[in-house]
Amino acid sequence: MRTTFDLSPLYRSSVGYDRLLDMLDQVNRVEPMTNWPPYNIEKTGDDQYRITMAVAGFSPDEIELVQQENTLSVNGQKHPEPEGVQVLHRGIATRAFKQTFNLADHVKVTGASLENGLLTIELKREVPEELKPHRIEIVSGTGAKALSQDNQPQQIEHEPSKPSKAA
Repeated sequence: MRTTFDLSPLYRSSVGYDRLLDMLDQVNRVEPMTNWPPYNIEKTGDDQYRITMAVAGFSPDEIELVQQENTLSVNGQKHPEPEGVQVLHRGIATRAFKQTFNLADHVKVTGASLENGLLTIELKREVPEELKPHRIEIVSGTGAKALSQDNQPQQIEHEPSKPSKAA
């Protein structure tokens, strides 16, 4: 039994969570889950990932990789077989496929290769320097200077004059 939830009230009371709510909304949509072609997702480093797909029988010009914002699409379309070729047994699947992956923010495709029937897609998270956490120095209260507005009178400090010597 599948239950659908109405997330529209959350849109009215939240700011900046649009992507998260859209992702939750997508879960409610019924889409056929495809597990073709089979694939692995590996974490190869702190900010590095690898997707390996088994695409035996496909050549590099029959596979298309497209990254659009936070979605990576992998499409495979086999070229028609040349005329005059008669296949007596087809054990290698040559059906078209489309696989999409939702990527986290700042994850980019850094490379792709096809070797021995395995498509390897390298990914790396590159967070911009201004979005990385940075330490903020706290100044003590004794060293802090008070700020004043420009339209208030300012006190001018001067050195007291030295008493003059009378003769």
